[in-house]
Amino acid sequence: MDDKDRQIVRALQRNGRATNLEIAAAVNLSPSPCLRRIRLLEESGAIQGYRAMADQRAYGLPVTVFIRIRLERHSAETVALFEARIRALDEVLECLLMTGPADYLLRVVVAGLEAYEAFIRNRIHPIDGIASIDSSFVYGTIKNTGVFPANL
Repeated sequence: MDDKDRQIVRALQRNGRATNLEIAAAVNLSPSPCLRRIRLLEESGAIQGYRAMADQRAYGLPVTVFIRIRLERHSAETVALFEARIRALDEVLECLLMTGPADYLLRVVVAGLEAYEAFIRNRIHPIDGIASIDSSFVYGTIKNTGVFPANL
């Protein structure tokens, strides 16, 4: 990926609904080469898809919780079971495999504290092999962007 491709990716991250003409103008290319580059980025998997960014409060999910989970054991079976169960939970927007004291970091959205308690009791606790669960509630967002930095 060269600098022009990175400019295209950043322009699309800022506005995935921009037309090819708008993207071409933003990155100083003519429309045909710009469209060709976009198609190549999509085909290579560098651009993985397009989605709408929705306001989670307006949607009815105002509470974000980061949950650190440590497993009791790290056998292939325990890890595979845990990861499969987590993938199936709609409330989990991200699950990251981590270094340090926690094995996984989950970003979860719920409607409120009661919904969070139900999520933990009914969806997380039944997963075998969990040693500990540590939660941190988000009470404000300082920055939220999906645009990669320009400088490499």
